[in-house]
Amino acid sequence: MKTIFTLLLIIGIWAQQTTNKISCPVIGIDLGTTYSCVGIFKKGTVEIIPNDQGNRITPSVVAFTDEERLIGEAAKNQATFNPSRTLYDVKRLIGRKYTDSTVQYDKKFMPYDIVEKDSKPYIMVSNIKGVSSKIFAPEEISAMVLMKMKEISETYLGKKVENAIVTVPAYFNDAQRQATKDAGTIAGLNVLRVLNEPTAAAIAYGLDKKDGEKNILVFDLGGGTFDVSILTIDNGVFEVIATSGDTHLGGEDFDQRVIDHFLKVIKKKHNKDLSGDKRVIQKLKREVEKAKRSLSATHETKLEIEDLVDGLDFQENLTRSKFEELNNDLFKKTIGPMQLAMEDSKLKKTNIDEIILVGGSTRIPKIRQIVKEFFNGKELNTGINPDEAVCYGAAIQGAIICGDSNEIDDFIVIDATPLSLGIETVGGVLTKIIPKGSSIPNKKSQIFTTYQDQQQTVTISVYEGERPLVKDNHKLGTFDLTGIPPGPRGTPQIEVTFEINADGILQVSASEKSSGKAKTIFIQNNSDRLSKEEIEKMLQDAKTFEIQDKIAKEIIDSRNSLENYIYSMINQIEDPEKLANQLSDDDKETIRQALKESQDWIQNNQNVEKEDYEQELKELQKICNPIISKLHQQENNDQRYSQENYDSEL
Repeated sequence: MKTIFTLLLIIGIWAQQTTNKISCPVIGIDLGTTYSCVGIFKKGTVEIIPNDQGNRITPSVVAFTDEERLIGEAAKNQATFNPSRTLYDVKRLIGRKYTDSTVQYDKKFMPYDIVEKDSKPYIMVSNIKGVSSKIFAPEEISAMVLMKMKEISETYLGKKVENAIVTVPAYFNDAQRQATKDAGTIAGLNVLRVLNEPTAAAIAYGLDKKDGEKNILVFDLGGGTFDVSILTIDNGVFEVIATSGDTHLGGEDFDQRVIDHFLKVIKKKHNKDLSGDKRVIQKLKREVEKAKRSLSATHETKLEIEDLVDGLDFQENLTRSKFEELNNDLFKKTIGPMQLAMEDSKLKKTNIDEIILVGGSTRIPKIRQIVKEFFNGKELNTGINPDEAVCYGAAIQGAIICGDSNEIDDFIVIDATPLSLGIETVGGVLTKIIPKGSSIPNKKSQIFTTYQDQQQTVTISVYEGERPLVKDNHKLGTFDLTGIPPGPRGTPQIEVTFEINADGILQVSASEKSSGKAKTIFIQNNSDRLSKEEIEKMLQDAKTFEIQDKIAKEIIDSRNSLENYIYSMINQIEDPEKLANQLSDDDKETIRQALKESQDWIQNNQNVEKEDYEQELKELQKICNPIISKLHQQENNDQRYSQENYDSEL
């Protein structure tokens, strides 16, 4: 009896056991290159959750100091004096190969070290908690940002959060989507859905628009990525009909052009080459980002940095026209994806009803001008917050999965594949099985055959991309189908099936149709992504960091308690309106001496444990509290004596 051999190529994350019961709420997270945002659908509306600083967006920055790990605002604020251990723009590395041109480009400008490990880019950080150096995968750093968003939501909701919708650029490939899901796993989140950012923004726009059919174009230009998606909205049904973009274009590139400009100005004016000074670069980066934002509202701004380096005070003007000149070619790179998306959609420009701007970089006036001119002067929709729209849509998707509100029960989201998917056939040709722009989820099959007589094994190589030859596209994986019954070339019937899930993640199977039995082989990993063992190790590392963070916070809190007590006592004994005029000189001197000794102790003991600070506080209180208590007791006696005299007079 003949046998069918079936082989499955699993390019997805290790199977998660899904049940009909989802633990709600499901939060929505916009994991951005430069800023991230978290939201929740609650009581009929989306609430964007503020972080511990009260801000609705959080920098996607992680930093390591000698004492602790910092994430978000705190990490970004110390970048100028700790540049090599401050990690940002990590999303640009996720799911890529070390040899990618974009990785090599970023490596020139990042203050931290990017190294190669297993053909992937990793980040090496020195001096972490006594360890000379530690290597992190981009997924691991992204997981730390996701953990911060999880923590923000749990603080707000007052309970644990397990499930999330995480957004990615529409033009992210399979490896980048996988890596994002891996980051969620490391962060302790079950990522129920990887949602395309423009689709999320369209959901935010269309929440209250259920009458009639509309064609909308979402122009999403953020800190590091650019997407264009065209969707139709019809009575709560969102269907993506075309998508295009550039996963390495955004505000960070615009900033870099300005930084390079000012480095040349400094070299010309002061004969100083500061291009290799990481601290200088970070100081410039901080001010350039502020200047860029100012130029969205004004035509000229001034950059001032006191003591940029070696006593050099930096003062330079930047005009909007100069900013546009420096970035003119980058701004124009947005036109190609718009043109391609329009061609793929088979719509005319006049058929686009709304143009939605998403992402902080769409505030740049020149960008808006380019988009408006491309659509022959059509007005742009700026009615939704470009920083929050993607998160808003992700939160709605979370509510749809939870079934939280009747308001959104009728919503249906039909997304599309950003790239064509297929296999290599004779001559190195890419034969597409699922064309670009196909709706997802999706499943398609195609019949192939052998090209040699008596061939019993075929190698199936899976690719994504739009070029006709496989050498110009991105390889996802390969496997052999063996046990094919021998016969003349062209006789065997080999069915290859591509199945893509709601996250845009692919599963491929192949079977020989004439045989009567089946055999299945699983390939559980792809060279572009983390192994199961690596993910498990990173989960353990994440727990270790969580414990270390907790210990570091407890130490800081203990030190703060001691310092607060010292300053409170100083304030009381020196302020005439408080205790200063009621204490004896001897008592004042006793307290002053004790406080000074504690201040000196803090100065000389910077790396002690929580218990040491607590013990020092107890020792100080033993000296100060009896004196203060004695004074308060005297005050109470005086008040009681006055009250007794008052009663006797009555």
